[in-house]
Amino acid sequence: MPYLGLLYLVILVITLIDIINTDDALIRGMPKIAWVLLVVVLPLIGALLWLAFGRPTGEERRQPASGAASAYPEYDRPGRFIPADPEADREFLQQLRDRAEKQRQAAREQQRRTDEPESGP
Repeated sequence: MPYLGLLYLVILVITLIDIINTDDALIRGMPKIAWVLLVVVLPLIGALLWLAFGRPTGEERRQPASGAASAYPEYDRPGRFIPADPEADREFLQQLRDRAEKQRQAAREQQRRTDEPESGP
């Protein structure tokens, strides 16, 4: 009987480690914290539910290895949501970059104005 308790504890620990080490974007069904709570409250049932419904499938866990950086590094993040319309997403990201560049230029201009000596009468 003591072996059953030890087996129970091993299943609990392995499941919790697996949940914690899994990327949030790959977890299915519920958020990560909900899976952790389920496994802590109902260890054996929670572990079985995690394996059946929450754990990412083999294809989801595999990420393509790419050594070169793309034009849009946001696309390279593992587990990133893939947009329904990638072209619209590219346009949105480009608009963000353009706006950020304008803000940097405005900040440089403002810094230049504050660094210039004031010309008084």
